[in-house]
Amino acid sequence: MFSYRHAFHAGNHADVLKHTVLIAMLRHLLQKDTALTVFDTHAGAGLYRLDGEYAETSGEAADGFLKLLAALKKPSAPAKKGGTAKPLVDGVAPILQDYVDLVASFNQPGSHKIYPGSPFIIQHLLGERDKLKVFEIHPTDVKTLSANIKQLEAGRQVAVLREDGFEGIKKFLPPPARRALVLSDPSYEIKNDYARVVAMVADSLTRFATGTYAVWYPIIPRPEAHDVPRKLKTLATKAGKSWLNATLTIKSSKLTSDEAGDVVRPGLPASGMFIINPPHTLKAALQLALPQLVEVLGQDQHATSTVEFGG
Repeated sequence: MFSYRHAFHAGNHADVLKHTVLIAMLRHLLQKDTALTVFDTHAGAGLYRLDGEYAETSGEAADGFLKLLAALKKPSAPAKKGGTAKPLVDGVAPILQDYVDLVASFNQPGSHKIYPGSPFIIQHLLGERDKLKVFEIHPTDVKTLSANIKQLEAGRQVAVLREDGFEGIKKFLPPPARRALVLSDPSYEIKNDYARVVAMVADSLTRFATGTYAVWYPIIPRPEAHDVPRKLKTLATKAGKSWLNATLTIKSSKLTSDEAGDVVRPGLPASGMFIINPPHTLKAALQLALPQLVEVLGQDQHATSTVEFGG
C-alpha cells in the first residue's frame, strides 16, 4: 500500500502538466478579495531533491521539467552570421514561463536541485487570508511533509493532516468563506483509487457545488484509468457545471522489446487534468501551452495534447 513514493517521479512530464494547470488556476482564483481555501488530498513530501537518490534513480525530471527548462534557454540552432538564434520554443506560453519561473524561485540562481510539490507551490501563491489544508497518509512522507512545512513558518495558514484525503476533506466542505480549490492527485497505486477519486468529487459537489475541483489521472491501457474522465464529465454535466479536460501524451503506450528480446515497458506515457468549475481563462491558456509541451517533451510521433471543454 505504501510502496509509491513521488520522490521518484518529481518533475516528470505529469508534474509539468499538473503544476502548470495548478498555477494557472490559482493565479485566477486569487485575484478576488474573498479568502480562498485550498485542499490537497494527496500532498506527498512537499519538496523534492532532483539531485537526490530517488529522483536520480528514475531520471524522470530529465524528460520533464529539466527538459522544458533547457528548451526555454537553448537556441534550436546556431545563429547565422549577423543574425539572432531562434529559441527552441518561439513565443513561450505565459503559463509555461510562469511555471518555470516559480520552480526556479525555490532554487539559487543557476541551480535547479529543488522541485516544489503541490503544497509548496500553493502556499507560495496564497495571500495572508487564504488557507491550505494538506492530507497525507504515507507514514514517511507525512513526517517529511510536516518538517518541510514547518520551515515555512506559515503558522495557521497551512494545516497538515495525517489522514485519508478522500475522507478527510468531507468535514471541511463547504469552507467558511465559501471559496475553495480541491486538488486530488492520488498515486493510483491501489486500483480502488480510480473509483474513490470520482466518489470524492461526487460527494464534494453535493456539499459545495461552487468549488473548483481538479483531478490528475494517468492515461494508461487500463479500463479504470479511462473511466475517470468519462465519469467526471458525467458528474459535471448532471450537476450543470462547466468542465475542462486537458491531456498530454509524450510517447506511445505500446510495449516494445530490447535487443535481447525482453519486453520494455514505456513508463507513464500520458496523463490528464480534469477540472470542474474551471477558471474561464484556463482553456485559452492551455490551448497555447500544451502544443509547446508536445514540441518540447514529445518522444515519438504519438506525442499529442487535447483540451476539451463543456458546460
